[in-house]
Amino acid sequence: MTIDSAGLDAGPFGDTDSGGGRGVAGGGDSARGIAPLREGDSAREDPQGTRGSSGRRGAVDPVKALMHRHRELCERAVDPLEIAAGLEAHGVTDRTAARLRHRDVFSLAEEMYARAARDGEATPRTEPSGHPGPRAYWAALALVPGVLGAAVVVGLRLTGGQTRPAVAAFGALAVASGLYLAFRRGPLSTPHRTTGAARVGTCWLIAYALAGDGLLSAARDGGPHGSWPLAAAPALALLLACAPAAWCAHLFAARARRRLSASRGLEEFATSVRPLLLGAFGLFTVALYGLLALCGTALDEPPAYAGAGALGALILLARLLTARGFTRVPGRALAGAAAVEATALAMVFAARLPGCSFLAAPVDSLVEAAGAGAVPALACGAGALVLLVQATRTLTRASAHALPREGP
Repeated sequence: MTIDSAGLDAGPFGDTDSGGGRGVAGGGDSARGIAPLREGDSAREDPQGTRGSSGRRGAVDPVKALMHRHRELCERAVDPLEIAAGLEAHGVTDRTAARLRHRDVFSLAEEMYARAARDGEATPRTEPSGHPGPRAYWAALALVPGVLGAAVVVGLRLTGGQTRPAVAAFGALAVASGLYLAFRRGPLSTPHRTTGAARVGTCWLIAYALAGDGLLSAARDGGPHGSWPLAAAPALALLLACAPAAWCAHLFAARARRRLSASRGLEEFATSVRPLLLGAFGLFTVALYGLLALCGTALDEPPAYAGAGALGALILLARLLTARGFTRVPGRALAGAAAVEATALAMVFAARLPGCSFLAAPVDSLVEAAGAGAVPALACGAGALVLLVQATRTLTRASAHALPREGP
């Protein structure tokens, strides 16, 4: 039997957003040494790299040739599902599997896994825990930003004068440290380096949620004259929402891996996981709006449902994608939303220059129609919509749910 090169044609690496092909465990293909299938490869290539003395190439088992190309994947896989996810990440589809006389990629992966174990090519396999670190540990860390945020709000309410700025500065540093710890472990953690645009954009968006609406309103009135009011309620609600965000992400990941075990095809898996993604996203949204209402009532402030709700959705979706190696689109969405907010402020201030009053017209019209919160709602809502579409396209792939390997 010879290999038809069209039959082994593979598409591009799993996702180009992360700056290269991503491996099964999210660590990058180059690190795993997995060679992709390339169109135009010889149909008569010897998978073992050996030839007879006469130089004649012998017949090749197509599954064996595929195993040779993905030798590292077969050696390191802990179960057939990991092989199926890796094949999908390299563009191997059910149609390709059918050309190799298998009904789908899952069936092909089962044969590759069985043959690797039988031939003694695989290294000793140990089952991973299936959880991103001890659950009690990351669940407790997810509560830290909210606890610190509540402590800062109470401290600011109880202090005044020269002590207040010191409390605010210390509180900002403590909250930033809490966010760092919360995102270092658990289902929202990632071994992938986030882009500079994503980090800067996230910091700006959080700062704007705290002070942006007040500054915009003061600027439209000719100010600010001294300090302007801060929106503590939406900022505190967003910090408290770190806990439900982590739990919703964990729920989605755990249920998706169960569906991966039960699915018999890539399309079947994608169809079954899409409602899970939308359900987890909806559950977080409900929790966030509940926290906004609670904080608004407790602090007697407007809860800023539109702006803070859109920002929470944007950050959750960006983190879900980043945690699975899709970093480019989330970074651009966060940076784009931050740029829209910064541009709105800049246009209001620039309108004070002689002959430039027209620059503030779009912002004035938007604010007069829907309030100052319409600016972050529009900016973050558009970014969240883009990321939701991206998530339904990428997080429904089997390769996005392969279990990560335990670090040292």
